[in-house]
Amino acid sequence: MGILYLVATPIGNLEDVTLRALRVLREVSLIAAEDTRTTRKLLSRYDIHTPLLSYTDRNRRQRTPQILAALARGDVALVSEAGTPAISDPGYHLVVAACEAGFSVTPVPGPSVLTAAMAVSGLPTRRFHYLGFLPRQGGQRRRLLQAVADFPDTLLAFESPHRLRGALQDIAAELGNRRITICRELTKAYEEIFRGLVEEALAHFGEPRGEFTLVIEGAGEAARKPTPPEVDAELRALKAQGVRAQQATGELAKRYGLSRRELYRRWLRLR
Repeated sequence: MGILYLVATPIGNLEDVTLRALRVLREVSLIAAEDTRTTRKLLSRYDIHTPLLSYTDRNRRQRTPQILAALARGDVALVSEAGTPAISDPGYHLVVAACEAGFSVTPVPGPSVLTAAMAVSGLPTRRFHYLGFLPRQGGQRRRLLQAVADFPDTLLAFESPHRLRGALQDIAAELGNRRITICRELTKAYEEIFRGLVEEALAHFGEPRGEFTLVIEGAGEAARKPTPPEVDAELRALKAQGVRAQQATGELAKRYGLSRRELYRRWLRLR
């Protein structure tokens, strides 16, 4: 019986592939790839001619039996579009099927956008909570953010360019104006690493392009949040000074990492 190798491939720069990964890709009888175009570029760069088969969300039900049959004859490598396979990609389903069928599954570690983004973020790395790709729909995205608003650990998520600004607006509304590191096109020619507050990120990314990884400051185990009566007292004091709602809620959101939307609701109730 063959072995299913989970081979990590570069997330951008083709020089980041490991020697072991190249050897395995040469020696297996078949490579199952999430994106055959991307994988062909890597194989061409290193003169590897192993047969290639696409394995995507759309065709995985059809492809899984074919790959299991190939495993019965020899070793197979699974590769993602970029980085480590089976993390937020269809390769997960093949891993489950291979394990259930009794095949050995072996990792070939290497590049990972998760660890790369966390390492350069400048935010706490002892523990983090991975959210995957944020929901496409605004309502679902806001509900997810509300659910993790009090998590003490750093949050990490993926986002596409056309949804980035909407996601940042929801993060500011539901989590407050926290520190955030945004990694764009990691290891590629136009790599950019932004560090700042969420509202600063909104101002910076006016026309987002590329692939984005968001590393968001957690609520913090040691950070003391003011009680609701204390929040109301500060809002009343600002109101008495003639400060307008937008400025008052923005100031407290930045100071305490609170949701600006919830602060505005409390401001309205003061009437």
